[in-house]
Amino acid sequence: MTGSIIVTRDEDGIATLTIDQHGRSMNVIDDTFSAEFAAAVEGLIADAGVKGVIVTSAKKDFLAGADLIGFSKWMETAQAEPVAQVYAKLRRFTLALRRMETGGKPFVCAINGTALGGGFEIALACHHRIAADKPSAKIGLPEVQVGLLPGAGGTQRMPRLIGIQAALPLLLEGRHLSPRKALAAGIIHAVADPHALLDAAKAWLLSSDATAVQPWDQKGFKVPGGSGGMHPAAVQTFMAGNAMLQEKTLHNYPAPEAIMSCVYEGTQLPMDKALEVESKYFTKLFLGPVARNMIRSLFINKGKADKLSRRPEGVPKATFRKIGMLGAGMMGGGIAHVAALAGIEVVLVDRTLEAAERGKGYSAKLLADLVAKKRMSQGEADAVLSRIHATDAHDGLKDADLVIEAVFEDRAVKAEVTRMAEAAMQDAAIFASNTSTLPISGLAEVSVRPHRFIGLHFFSPVDKMPLVEVIVGKATDRETLARSLDFVQAIRKTPIVVNDARGFFTSRFCGAYINEGQTMLLEGIAPALIENAGRLAGMPVGPLALADETAIDLAHRIKTQWRKDLGDAYVPQSGDAVTFTMIEELGRPGRKGRKGFYDYPEGQKKRLWPGLAEHWPTKPETEQPDLEHLKTRLLYAQALDAVRCLEEGVLTAPEDGDVGGILGLGFAPWTGGPLSLIDMVGVSTFVSRCDALADALGERFRPPQLLRAMAREGRGFYGPDRSAARAAAA
Repeated sequence: MTGSIIVTRDEDGIATLTIDQHGRSMNVIDDTFSAEFAAAVEGLIADAGVKGVIVTSAKKDFLAGADLIGFSKWMETAQAEPVAQVYAKLRRFTLALRRMETGGKPFVCAINGTALGGGFEIALACHHRIAADKPSAKIGLPEVQVGLLPGAGGTQRMPRLIGIQAALPLLLEGRHLSPRKALAAGIIHAVADPHALLDAAKAWLLSSDATAVQPWDQKGFKVPGGSGGMHPAAVQTFMAGNAMLQEKTLHNYPAPEAIMSCVYEGTQLPMDKALEVESKYFTKLFLGPVARNMIRSLFINKGKADKLSRRPEGVPKATFRKIGMLGAGMMGGGIAHVAALAGIEVVLVDRTLEAAERGKGYSAKLLADLVAKKRMSQGEADAVLSRIHATDAHDGLKDADLVIEAVFEDRAVKAEVTRMAEAAMQDAAIFASNTSTLPISGLAEVSVRPHRFIGLHFFSPVDKMPLVEVIVGKATDRETLARSLDFVQAIRKTPIVVNDARGFFTSRFCGAYINEGQTMLLEGIAPALIENAGRLAGMPVGPLALADETAIDLAHRIKTQWRKDLGDAYVPQSGDAVTFTMIEELGRPGRKGRKGFYDYPEGQKKRLWPGLAEHWPTKPETEQPDLEHLKTRLLYAQALDAVRCLEEGVLTAPEDGDVGGILGLGFAPWTGGPLSLIDMVGVSTFVSRCDALADALGERFRPPQLLRAMAREGRGFYGPDRSAARAAAA
């Protein structure tokens, strides 16, 4: 036994290498494991009494891949290391796996559960792969999802195993396959009963089929389906693949391009040279900013949020048997649906029984889709739907643990439903508002229990959007926050916690993007150019399309309410005039009304409304601005607003801004979020660029004092301002 690896040998000369990392629920690859694995392989190859080796795990799953937390820390320090040193260190595990497959003894991988990333690369380097027949197990190479590529031979063994055309989708999309689907795809050799897995592995080693030579190391091997720049099928695959790749990534994500290059170049070379090519591309991604940003925000910080890192300590964990849902529109129906999916009873209340039933019908449709796609049985769907009780009465709220309102975005309407609900609720129950912009502290003024009042801001469609913005009012107590976070976790959403303010974080952050797009429209910039700039910057849709999706009439109501609330203190945004014109003069409310910045013809794709040019004339083509300039404006406008939220105390940590920006609004994931973007650019450089934008376009781009102080002190949100450090070193 060497730390996390146990090696045993039976009387038949069959050795078993069992991976069992102490103190971890799942095996992962780190420096220690890599060294131990390499040493164990060398020992087994050198042992004359060993005829063959079974590689397996003592845990319920096989191995999940690299230790991304440790990887992320090294990514920070590796920036100062010589590239050749980083390359050599990253190649160690690749060389250990290559030694295993060329050492002259047969290795069989007994995949006893999930095997992802480096875990499955271990399996690919074994001469035979048998997976336990567990439908819940996942097999695949998902590295692309965190900005990396399979760096221990995955980009070379997969196409040599099943061909380039079949391998590319698995590599480029990071698909997870069940054991039986992995068998059908040809990336494993067999499935076995979980209890007979080791017996099946040993049987193969003792059979005449056992071999210690991989197909690609045999004389005359050719990649299935062909490879190389002169092979017609390979050429066609890469031509089509490159076009599809650029359409999906818009040149923002280097990992898919690196994977394509690895496969194209590597499959024309002997395996050892091919692995060198893979390691070089992997090193480049490892040292680049995109993987570092994505791992930090989408894996580490999202994981912390999912584990409720912002939850107050000392409050007992809450469970939820029953909740009340006030308002059965798309939002209320969606919240009811995800709660019922989590096993929670829901009283769905609306003004009429008919309206409440429509809200339940929304869940029925979603469940029917899941059944049709074979993701749920009809019995399971029926059980979920039975947990939603549609009604026009408030009696059912008397034993609810939590009541959420998702009614019209109007202060008076929300006040009315709050009073009616609290009259029926138990004292200990929490009341939550799903408002997207109205300050929670103001809404709580009508409550008889303001300490039990909190904001839970969901995003539409609720069944698909992973984020919940938890808003703490001035009177909200620690217990209410803790229990609310427990609820968000129970329904399998990711929470961020923000302090109360007008628009909170996500709504004003979203508004900054829409406002900049509408300002561009006022400037005479072509609508198609505005929209393309947003998408090419990495946003899921352009700012005008997002305005339609979030409803222009809702934005109009919010701005009208703010003007009432603030009076002379209300400061219009640079693009407000467009919102008021669209509603008050043109009657175009957005997608829900089938007319906004886009038209939505029945049965056809949406298209930009031609009338935009009549109301906001477009400048001549020769006067249209540079695309990169527009992309910068759209991203920087949002990033600046995130900084202001930190400065004002709305956000209490940059992690919440980055996770919330990506999961709630789709802020360019390749950046790692708005605050990671600033770190990537360099705080000093970002401040200079924003000052130039402010001089040219207006004070909305003027950097806040927090940023100026960070620039002076050489600080970043997650560490030193690298651009400042580089300049100082130069």
